[in-house]
Amino acid sequence: MQILTYRFPADRVPLRRVHVGVVASGDLEILLDLPAPEAEPGGQAEVRVRTSIDGFEVLWQAVLERFFARTSLLGRWELNDFGATPGVVALRLRQAAESATRTDNSTGGEPA
Repeated sequence: MQILTYRFPADRVPLRRVHVGVVASGDLEILLDLPAPEAEPGGQAEVRVRTSIDGFEVLWQAVLERFFARTSLLGRWELNDFGATPGVVALRLRQAAESATRTDNSTGGEPA
């Protein structure tokens, strides 16, 4: 088990807390908590990655840098990884950002 921590410049405030994905083989869970009340736009996103696979710090850095360059969303990000590929990581990050900024209060799932 490895724990990695990162900080990225961010200026958008999420509208709500988010939980997407699961901790399961080949998948990733993301928890996005709102920034502290005293945090202001222009701050930093705090990211903590807990991964079951050691030695991929450079790859995590690259995937997260690419995401935050496009989606500078403030907050405390918790990523719990169980062998997710970079594509799955990027997908879950986009899902979390979309859910956190959605203005219609829906969960983003498919209609029944």
